[in-house]
Amino acid sequence: MVVKASLIKLKHLLIIPSTLLTLSIGIAYSAIAQTKLYNPVALPPSNEIVDKLTENDIPTGMGGFARDYLVKLNKGDNVAIDLTSDSFDAMLTLLSTDGATISENDDGPDGTTNALLFTRIATTGTYVVRVRAFGETGVGNFKLKVSRLRPA
Repeated sequence: MVVKASLIKLKHLLIIPSTLLTLSIGIAYSAIAQTKLYNPVALPPSNEIVDKLTENDIPTGMGGFARDYLVKLNKGDNVAIDLTSDSFDAMLTLLSTDGATISENDDGPDGTTNALLFTRIATTGTYVVRVRAFGETGVGNFKLKVSRLRPA
Protein backbone atom coordinates (compact mmCIF):
# COMPACT_ATOMS: atom_id res chain seq x y z
CA MET A 1 0.00 0.00 0.00
CA VAL A 2 2.88 2.38 0.79
CA VAL A 3 4.41 1.67 -2.64
CA LYS A 4 1.09 2.43 -4.36
CA ALA A 5 0.70 5.72 -2.46
CA SER A 6 4.26 6.67 -3.32
CA LEU A 7 3.65 5.92 -7.01
CA ILE A 8 0.53 8.10 -7.02
CA LYS A 9 2.48 10.99 -5.44
CA LEU A 10 5.31 10.50 -7.94
CA LYS A 11 2.80 10.50 -10.80
CA HIS A 12 1.37 13.83 -9.60
CA LEU A 13 4.85 15.27 -9.19
CA LEU A 14 5.71 14.32 -12.78
CA ILE A 15 2.44 15.54 -14.32
CA ILE A 16 2.78 19.14 -13.15
CA PRO A 17 6.34 19.73 -14.47
CA SER A 18 5.60 17.96 -17.76
CA THR A 19 2.42 20.02 -18.19
CA LEU A 20 4.35 23.23 -17.53
CA LEU A 21 7.06 22.16 -19.97
CA THR A 22 4.47 21.44 -22.64
CA LEU A 23 2.80 24.83 -22.08
CA SER A 24 6.15 26.61 -22.19
CA ILE A 25 7.11 24.96 -25.47
CA GLY A 26 3.69 25.80 -26.94
CA ILE A 27 3.93 29.46 -25.92
CA ALA A 28 7.49 29.77 -27.25
CA TYR A 29 6.48 28.18 -30.56
CA SER A 30 3.44 30.48 -30.85
CA ALA A 31 5.64 33.53 -30.27
CA ILE A 32 8.04 32.41 -33.00
CA ALA A 33 5.18 31.65 -35.40
CA GLN A 34 3.53 35.02 -34.79
CA THR A 35 6.65 36.93 -35.73
CA LYS A 36 6.56 35.24 -39.14
CA LEU A 37 2.85 35.72 -39.86
CA TYR A 38 2.92 39.19 -41.42
CA ASN A 39 5.75 39.96 -43.78
CA PRO A 40 4.77 42.39 -46.56
CA VAL A 41 6.99 42.43 -49.65
CA ALA A 42 8.70 45.66 -50.73
CA LEU A 43 7.96 46.43 -54.36
CA PRO A 44 11.09 46.58 -56.52
CA PRO A 45 12.28 50.01 -57.78
CA SER A 46 10.20 49.50 -60.95
CA ASN A 47 7.08 49.33 -58.72
CA GLU A 48 6.01 46.33 -60.78
CA ILE A 49 5.89 42.67 -59.81
CA VAL A 50 4.64 39.38 -61.22
CA ASP A 51 3.71 37.07 -58.35
CA LYS A 52 1.33 34.36 -57.20
CA LEU A 53 -1.47 34.51 -54.64
CA THR A 54 -1.54 31.23 -52.68
CA GLU A 55 -3.39 29.57 -49.83
CA ASN A 56 -0.29 30.30 -47.69
CA ASP A 57 -0.94 34.06 -47.88
CA ILE A 58 -3.00 36.19 -45.48
CA PRO A 59 -6.48 34.70 -44.89
CA THR A 60 -9.11 37.38 -45.51
CA GLY A 61 -11.79 35.79 -43.35
CA MET A 62 -14.05 35.54 -46.40
CA GLY A 63 -12.53 32.32 -47.72
CA GLY A 64 -9.94 34.13 -49.84
CA PHE A 65 -6.33 35.18 -49.40
CA ALA A 66 -4.34 38.42 -49.66
CA ARG A 67 -0.74 39.47 -50.21
CA ASP A 68 0.66 42.86 -49.16
CA TYR A 69 3.30 45.00 -50.85
CA LEU A 70 5.08 48.09 -49.52
CA VAL A 71 5.55 51.15 -51.70
CA LYS A 72 7.02 54.54 -50.82
CA LEU A 73 4.77 57.40 -51.99
CA ASN A 74 5.09 61.16 -51.66
CA LYS A 75 2.59 63.84 -50.78
CA GLY A 76 0.91 65.04 -53.96
CA ASP A 77 1.67 61.89 -56.01
CA ASN A 78 -1.14 60.91 -58.33
CA VAL A 79 -0.95 57.14 -58.63
CA ALA A 80 -2.56 54.43 -60.70
CA ILE A 81 -2.44 50.92 -59.28
CA ASP A 82 -3.17 48.15 -61.76
CA LEU A 83 -3.77 44.50 -60.85
CA THR A 84 -4.35 41.90 -63.55
CA SER A 85 -4.96 38.17 -63.23
CA ASP A 86 -6.38 35.43 -65.40
CA SER A 87 -6.65 33.17 -62.32
CA PHE A 88 -8.91 35.07 -59.92
CA ASP A 89 -11.26 38.05 -59.59
CA ALA A 90 -8.69 40.70 -58.62
CA MET A 91 -9.29 43.20 -55.83
CA LEU A 92 -6.97 46.05 -54.78
CA THR A 93 -6.78 48.00 -51.54
CA LEU A 94 -4.43 50.89 -50.76
CA LEU A 95 -3.73 51.23 -47.04
CA SER A 96 -2.17 54.30 -45.41
CA THR A 97 0.81 54.28 -43.08
CA ASP A 98 -1.59 53.87 -40.11
CA GLY A 99 -3.52 50.99 -41.74
CA ALA A 100 -6.60 52.95 -42.82
CA THR A 101 -8.13 52.15 -46.21
CA ILE A 102 -7.48 55.00 -48.65
CA SER A 103 -8.97 53.47 -51.76
CA GLU A 104 -10.27 50.14 -53.03
CA ASN A 105 -11.28 48.70 -56.39
CA ASP A 106 -12.77 45.41 -57.49
CA ASP A 107 -13.33 45.63 -61.23
CA GLY A 108 -11.52 47.92 -63.65
CA PRO A 109 -13.25 50.11 -66.25
CA ASP A 110 -12.49 47.62 -69.06
CA GLY A 111 -15.29 45.26 -67.98
CA THR A 112 -12.93 42.50 -66.80
CA THR A 113 -12.35 41.20 -63.29
CA ASN A 114 -9.00 43.01 -63.15
CA ALA A 115 -8.66 45.91 -60.72
CA LEU A 116 -7.52 49.48 -61.32
CA LEU A 117 -7.55 52.37 -58.90
CA PHE A 118 -6.48 55.99 -59.05
CA THR A 119 -5.74 58.16 -56.04
CA ARG A 120 -3.82 61.22 -54.88
CA ILE A 121 -1.45 60.79 -51.94
CA ALA A 122 -2.00 63.24 -49.05
CA THR A 123 1.00 62.32 -46.88
CA THR A 124 4.50 61.07 -47.66
CA GLY A 125 5.12 57.58 -46.30
CA THR A 126 5.27 53.86 -46.90
CA TYR A 127 1.92 52.52 -48.03
CA VAL A 128 0.56 48.99 -48.34
CA VAL A 129 -0.95 47.76 -51.59
CA ARG A 130 -3.08 44.72 -50.79
CA VAL A 131 -3.73 42.19 -53.56
CA ARG A 132 -6.55 39.76 -52.96
CA ALA A 133 -9.16 37.66 -54.62
CA PHE A 134 -12.72 38.94 -54.39
CA GLY A 135 -14.65 36.72 -51.97
CA GLU A 136 -13.75 33.07 -52.37
CA THR A 137 -12.66 33.29 -56.00
CA GLY A 138 -9.30 31.67 -55.58
CA VAL A 139 -5.58 31.95 -56.00
CA GLY A 140 -3.10 32.14 -58.86
CA ASN A 141 -0.72 34.31 -60.85
CA PHE A 142 -1.06 38.08 -61.12
CA LYS A 143 0.74 41.24 -62.19
CA LEU A 144 0.79 44.37 -60.02
CA LYS A 145 1.99 47.78 -61.17
CA VAL A 146 2.06 51.10 -59.30
CA SER A 147 2.53 54.11 -61.59
CA ARG A 148 3.03 57.74 -60.69
CA LEU A 149 1.01 59.83 -63.11
CA ARG A 150 2.43 63.04 -64.51
CA PRO A 151 0.39 66.21 -64.08
CA ALA A 152 -1.29 67.44 -67.25
